[in-house]
Formats: sequence, C-alpha cells, structure tokens
Amino acid sequence: MNKDGDKKKKAIAEENKKVKQLRFCVDLTYAMIAQGDYSLDDAYLLIESLKKVAVTLFPGKDKTFDLIYGTRFKRLIMEKYRLH
Repeated sequence: MNKDGDKKKKAIAEENKKVKQLRFCVDLTYAMIAQGDYSLDDAYLLIESLKKVAVTLFPGKDKTFDLIYGTRFKRLIMEKYRLH
C-alpha cells in the first residue's frame, strides 16, 4: 500500500477512536444525570462539559453536537426534573 493509503487508514482509525470516546462520554453523562441526584444546574453543567469534550475532539462541531445530542439531553432533563 502507498503512503497516501496508509495516511488515509490512519486518519480513519483516529476518527473512529474519537467517535468511540465521544460516544462513551455521552453515554456516561446520560447515565450520571438519569441515575444521579444532581441539581438541575449541575445537570446542565455536566451537559456543557460534555459539549466542551465534543468540541475538543471535533473542533467547530458545536452546532452538530446540539443537533445530534441536544434533543436527547433535553428530553432527559424534561423527564428527570419534571419540566413539562
């Protein structure tokens, strides 16, 4: 395989690693909020910290984070803290 092919494989592997890291962090944060005894403000701080992790892994993708995970966490917050 040529150097370009190796670089491409390496880039894809790195991207997959970042996606797995983010997925783990999302699942952990969701579980912490769902099962923990956090105040509403603390829950929002956890979500904001998660977003910072996501933007660190994927710079410039804060809007994408909001689109993908915003509704999921909004629904959790509404249910957990009875904000209907």
